[in-house]
Amino acid sequence: MVADSKAKSDISFAGTFASSAFAASFAEICTIPLDTAKVRLQLQKKAVAGDGLALPKYRGMLGTVATIAREEGMAALWKGIVPGLHRQCLFGGLRIGLYEPVKNFYVGKDFVGDVPLTKKILAGLTTGALGIMVANPTDLVKVRLQAEGKLPPGVPRRYTGALNAYSTILRQEGFGALWTGVGPNIARNAIINAAELASYDQVKQTILKIPGFTDNVVTHLFAGLGAGFFAVCIGSPVDVVKSRMMGDSAYKSTLDCFIKTLKNDGPLAFYKGFLPNFGRLGSWNVIMFLTLEQAKKFVRNLESSS
Repeated sequence: MVADSKAKSDISFAGTFASSAFAASFAEICTIPLDTAKVRLQLQKKAVAGDGLALPKYRGMLGTVATIAREEGMAALWKGIVPGLHRQCLFGGLRIGLYEPVKNFYVGKDFVGDVPLTKKILAGLTTGALGIMVANPTDLVKVRLQAEGKLPPGVPRRYTGALNAYSTILRQEGFGALWTGVGPNIARNAIINAAELASYDQVKQTILKIPGFTDNVVTHLFAGLGAGFFAVCIGSPVDVVKSRMMGDSAYKSTLDCFIKTLKNDGPLAFYKGFLPNFGRLGSWNVIMFLTLEQAKKFVRNLESSS
């Protein structure tokens, strides 16, 4: 990510892709317990009136993390980490690695000065959509592994692991099933990607114009927090629909999932898991962007010395 036009071509696409994939994967490892809590909260249905047995199992971010750890063990918080890393290597590498080239394409090769925010948003929407079209199967498997809670004694798990999940879905549901939820997933990831990358770019650009601020860790920290906040505020409703469609086959379409969620659980359901989502996306963005800036610096030095 750059905040000015001088760094447009100072690193190769391969270097940017590798740096992005590494940074996204590292952030995923650090924050996936919060993502698991977010998925469980989003999939939790509203209790039926008068049903005393239907009290919500999960309450709040820390409560959900504690419940999962107590009932299923600490390792359950990292459910879905393997497809999660698959996803970040593909999706993270593509959406972040392509952002600068696509942004430069939209403004034109002869453009000089600060890139308009609209072009940054457009570039983020484009790379987010392209990236998740490729990576949707990894996202599907990640959500399904995370969604499975503690099972009664003697009941086998739906999937034994990530590779088994890929093969089972292919065998039982067909190749197309790997792109279940691709509609809301494209919407969700295009929107969140634009919110993350454009806001990081814009906040960083703004901070660097303030006297005393330089392109250092403090600037990257503030810009990363801004990126996470905007991403979760804008992307939470489509994130809930995406998680529900991937975790529950009862929905016929994106619109059907949206209408049923609104009718059965109310409008606030679209912000279910907001705190764990912000905790996850905020911390994820800070870790990812801090790591990305250092990784790109390393690759830049490596390429310039070779």
